[in-house]
Amino acid sequence: MVTSVMLIGVLADTHVPRRARDLPPLAYQYLQGVDAILHAGDVLTADLLDRLACIAPVHAVLGNNDRSLALPERLELCWEGVRLAMVHDSGAREGRAKRLRRWFPEAQVVVFGHSHIPVNECHDGLLLFNPGSPTDRRRQPEHTMGLLRLDAGTVDARILAV
Repeated sequence: MVTSVMLIGVLADTHVPRRARDLPPLAYQYLQGVDAILHAGDVLTADLLDRLACIAPVHAVLGNNDRSLALPERLELCWEGVRLAMVHDSGAREGRAKRLRRWFPEAQVVVFGHSHIPVNECHDGLLLFNPGSPTDRRRQPEHTMGLLRLDAGTVDARILAV
């Protein structure tokens, strides 16, 4: 039996062009060869989404700073037997896992942004994944993004410094 592996680049809080003119070159290197790109909001302009779409299909949600973009507030996808959900603002850290489970009862992975703080945590079978920001690290030690590797219902999630 042949199984398919899917590699997904994950971004959030890029704030282009307000925080940076573009993504760091290393972010584009990590995105080469991905099957899809998820953007968890605060894109700011469609130009970045268009550039990303030249690399792979892009799925994005509306961030609190995305006033000019027509994007959904929430998104649910299923790839390689893995149910993924995405929202920009997951709310306060306290109670986050239960809240996201309520919002997305079928999801195995919830991708979110807003805080610029990388998160890669599993809570009772639900992977919470915030890739951080590749352009605006705020008080974090480095700029980051994420990669998800989906394989026959399993997920390998990584936060990458850019």
